[in-house]
Amino acid sequence: MGVASMTGFGRGESTADGITATVEITSVNRKQFDCQVTLPRNLASLDARVQAAVRTALTRGYVKVSVTAGREASAAAAVDLDRWRHRIAAVRAAAAELGLADDLTASTLLRFAEGGDPEMPETKPEAAWAAIGPALAAAVAGLCAMRLREGAALRADLLQRLGALRTLAGEIAGLAPQVPRRYREVLRTRIAELMDGQGVAPEAEVLAREVALFADRCDISEELARLASHFDQAAALLDGDAPCGRPLDFLCQEFFREINTIGAKANDGAITRHVIAFKAGLEAVREQVQNIE
Repeated sequence: MGVASMTGFGRGESTADGITATVEITSVNRKQFDCQVTLPRNLASLDARVQAAVRTALTRGYVKVSVTAGREASAAAAVDLDRWRHRIAAVRAAAAELGLADDLTASTLLRFAEGGDPEMPETKPEAAWAAIGPALAAAVAGLCAMRLREGAALRADLLQRLGALRTLAGEIAGLAPQVPRRYREVLRTRIAELMDGQGVAPEAEVLAREVALFADRCDISEELARLASHFDQAAALLDGDAPCGRPLDFLCQEFFREINTIGAKANDGAITRHVIAFKAGLEAVREQVQNIE
């Protein structure tokens, strides 16, 4: 399947047994699957069947399905024209009898049609499904194709953004070993300044112990290792065939947890600037992930 966007549109049309069905389906972002189906009133019993067909193809997103179904226009015209003449004549006769204005227009026929024709039986759900089913399948296929095309663009964008974050993580890893060394020099300088003129030099063992404690407190090797693992998992998800929106959303939370810990432990201005840049890039990744099924 590949990476799929949650945004798309599909349309399908089919004719069977004199019935023409048109199905339009749209989808937008949503954490869960939510499907709203609009059917003609006499075909409302097909709602569950339409929902089931859509659910087999989609796992996330807010989906709207609009279904229209009716007799073929040419057949309807041939069969119904005399009936419409009789109905209009009857309405005009009644209007004349009651002293009402004759204001019949073409739009009036639409209102008659909405109210149903008592002489024409309604389309049965099972008969209508013969046309609706293929139209729905075509609409879903069109929607999925559009979602996959957009998903390919999202995948490329996410790979680029994750690559930039991986580069930042590598730069942080390169800066990390320098932090204890700089602290040692700063500490030695401060002690020397405090002891200036007293002829007392800092004990090497005490200084080493203090630096070792600081190095332990600011050690970010575990966080960097977990970040590397998260990058590998994200790449595997983007290369896989299963829907990956939810696991990528979870990974974004884990990325933030690790980089936030690094920022708290690092105790270094250069690393802090990298952490800020990482968080800004991660937010852009997280927003893109919200578009993925």
